[in-house]
Amino acid sequence: MRNLRFFCCSQVVHGFGCGSKQLGIPIANFPEQVVDSLPADISTGIYYGWASVRSGAIRKMVVSIGWNPHYKDAKNPMETHIIHTFKEDFYGEILNVAIVGYLRPEKNFDFLESLSSAIQGDIEEAKKQLDLPEHLKLKDDSFFQVSKSKIMNGH
Repeated sequence: MRNLRFFCCSQVVHGFGCGSKQLGIPIANFPEQVVDSLPADISTGIYYGWASVRSGAIRKMVVSIGWNPHYKDAKNPMETHIIHTFKEDFYGEILNVAIVGYLRPEKNFDFLESLSSAIQGDIEEAKKQLDLPEHLKLKDDSFFQVSKSKIMNGH
């Protein structure tokens, strides 16, 4: 698997409503401007890394970047699933994401159950990868500290 480091920070916006409602897997969506600003060499697919909401705890995550063939998205979304159960939605909050590795390319699934099963597999693989020392240390990257500092100081 290819290791990388890509950091982004933006407000969480409403998406298409498919992740939480149809799959039972809550996702946070970045605005189109964030997706449009991704480096050209980041291909569509499923990635893993670290995320924090506002100045909260830094948690494991998976992120899908691409067209989501199953849903035939007209736009190229970036959807983050933080591996944690939140008590409430956090639309409008700042989401900080550090993408550190690649899991797989996008795939089209004939059945919702197949898609859900693949996502669960991605989550389990992300958990394993993020426990490796080279990825675990990125949880303490200065990106998250700077983001916390900006938020605490009202920026």
